[in-house]
Amino acid sequence: MKVQVNPDICAGFGICTGIAPEVFELHEDGYAVVLVTGVAKEDEDTMRRAENQCPARAISVSET
Repeated sequence: MKVQVNPDICAGFGICTGIAPEVFELHEDGYAVVLVTGVAKEDEDTMRRAENQCPARAISVSET
């Protein structure tokens, strides 16, 4: 599973870092970045929650 943060949309709310700190981090510029290249299938619910709770809708989760 692939998780991405669109840097053009991210507003730096940081909700994703609270949901999955092992996957997301706020970069020094204040915007979220993804720390891993892929996420295990068993973490899909957590990634979908981060995607759905992002106020800026900057997170996308895909199967590839």
